[in-house]
Amino acid sequence: MRPNQNNKKVSNRPYQICSQTIMDTSDPNIVFNEKGESDYYTNYIETILPSWRTDERGYNELMLVADKIKKEGNGKDFDCIIGLSGGLDSSYVAYVAKEVMGLKPLLFHVDAGWNTDKAVGNIEKLCNGLGLDLFTEVINWEEMKDLQVAVLKSQIADQDLPQDYAFFSSMYKFARKNKIKYVLTGGNFSTECCREPEEWGAFPGIDSILVNDIHSRFGTRPLKTFPIVDILTYKIYYKYIIGMQVYKPLNFVPYIKKDVEQLLFDRYGWEPFQHKHHESRFTRFYEDFWLPRKFGFEKRRAHFSSLILTGQMTREEALERISKPELSEEFLQKEFDYVADKLDLTRADLQEIFDGENKTFHDYKNKIKLIGFGAQIMQKLGLEKRLFR
Repeated sequence: MRPNQNNKKVSNRPYQICSQTIMDTSDPNIVFNEKGESDYYTNYIETILPSWRTDERGYNELMLVADKIKKEGNGKDFDCIIGLSGGLDSSYVAYVAKEVMGLKPLLFHVDAGWNTDKAVGNIEKLCNGLGLDLFTEVINWEEMKDLQVAVLKSQIADQDLPQDYAFFSSMYKFARKNKIKYVLTGGNFSTECCREPEEWGAFPGIDSILVNDIHSRFGTRPLKTFPIVDILTYKIYYKYIIGMQVYKPLNFVPYIKKDVEQLLFDRYGWEPFQHKHHESRFTRFYEDFWLPRKFGFEKRRAHFSSLILTGQMTREEALERISKPELSEEFLQKEFDYVADKLDLTRADLQEIFDGENKTFHDYKNKIKLIGFGAQIMQKLGLEKRLFR
């Protein structure tokens, strides 16, 4: 029996799609002006674009940051840390840190059990090509598996929370333990200026209350070693007490997706993925199968809209590509079986979860109001320019 192919839309609004991007009313809070332009488009034009510099001004700002990091890291083995997944954004920031900024980054990879072979190969090629050290943190698979099954059973759209929590919490903890003050990430406007809304499974930040409530209801074993650094712990203690700082170098240099893919291939043999986040086998399954078919949400809308806004894709190209699945039906069905088997579930078990009643994180204890309040303050201070809701 094949999983249900019917999308389960949650919005009762009349359907409308942005006249400039392909964001639509599957985001229940999207706003349109009289021209049919969404607030994603107007936010990009009015807020992001005026202050985004990737020319000489951006380069000069980047080098000021580089000088600061190098000065404080003088005499140390590493002056910063970069989380490396093998995907494009993190791979490019590793290149920029070493070859453009002249830094001594430690590449930090978290193995949560779902790496594709291509991702593993890309990590190895970059480390060798750049001459950088790699530290790999391996998450306890039994705990990881238990938490992932618990989150699946919770029926929320945010199915990538366990991986995201493992990735970022592990890196923050390692950096703190080893007194590495600067964290460089691949976050950027070029491919991510259109932020996915919370309803699409983009829960903002690490919420220990949410994950603990879900795990207490559906988990079967204690999470003795699974890393969780709550967002408030990071935003307050790590940032203001310890002095840890996060920088996004890719916002200061030219970043054209196809050009960077070619650059990394030519220099290191790095191999591109069919789509964003495909370096993780679970994320690929979740974003290409689970989320659109169970909840009616297509993260590709945000990914493609970002490329439209930054002139890397036409709206017509995006509409054509979004009209059909990214991966073949045969491949997706095999991945359904693979995910079930890896999580020690039968196909029928996973099918039952898939067919269950959809819920949201609001059905569980969380601190979203507090996180949202913090996000509003960041927006007013100009520290967060993307739409955050």
